[in-house]
Amino acid sequence: MTWNEMQPLLRDACLDTLFMVWWSAVWTVVGGLPLGILLYLTDRGGLLRNLVVNKVVGAVVNIARSVPFIILIVWLIPFSRMVIGTSIGPSAAVVALAIGAIPFFARLVETSLREVDGGLIEAVQAMGGGTWTIIFKVLLPQALASLVAGLTTTVIALIGYSAMAGAVGGGGLGQVAINYGYQRQEHGLMNITIVLLIVLVTVVQLAGDLAVRRLARRTGRQTAPGGLWRLRTAKAPKATADVPAQRTADEPKAAVDAP
Repeated sequence: MTWNEMQPLLRDACLDTLFMVWWSAVWTVVGGLPLGILLYLTDRGGLLRNLVVNKVVGAVVNIARSVPFIILIVWLIPFSRMVIGTSIGPSAAVVALAIGAIPFFARLVETSLREVDGGLIEAVQAMGGGTWTIIFKVLLPQALASLVAGLTTTVIALIGYSAMAGAVGGGGLGQVAINYGYQRQEHGLMNITIVLLIVLVTVVQLAGDLAVRRLARRTGRQTAPGGLWRLRTAKAPKATADVPAQRTADEPKAAVDAP
């Protein structure tokens, strides 16, 4: 196969891979983020401690994580056909990719939230902050760098999953590698697909690392002593207006005691 013949094939395969990874990552965040927050809040010592819910949800997450993706995508073919209307192509693969990645990302979210300093949570509780305030003002902002790192790991895993989806008609670079590189012995095309996957993973990792470093610096400034003082003073009620002015040392006592 000549290079001119490879170009349109590789271009379409790259677009299909990007389509699968992007939309599966979006649905993974939509499903995995609240699931991870629920696991954290309902665990021992959590704000919404409920061990029954925690154990049930945790068991479902563990079972879903234990199924190899190549088996999961075959098992979900009827479900993909019911939801999308087809069991082949990138759109059908997104369903299986998201379902396979949501439990994985949920555990990463739970781990990231556990790293948040409990003193910050106690400070907000002392100022009258509720559960939603703690989630959106403390947990998510403080764990944002770790969450982005977890999302980067998840997206890289999705790139690998998308290549597996090509084995069952999901499209993308994986299908090109199997149909042309393996079945037709087009070794040059196989090598190019491998290089493209490596480049894609490298770009995602570098972008994720850059975002994590910037978020870590910003989070460090927010948790510095000055940042914590601004948080407390912004939330604390103003009490200085009701405090009487202190008597100076030079003020005559008679002037204070006079009627």
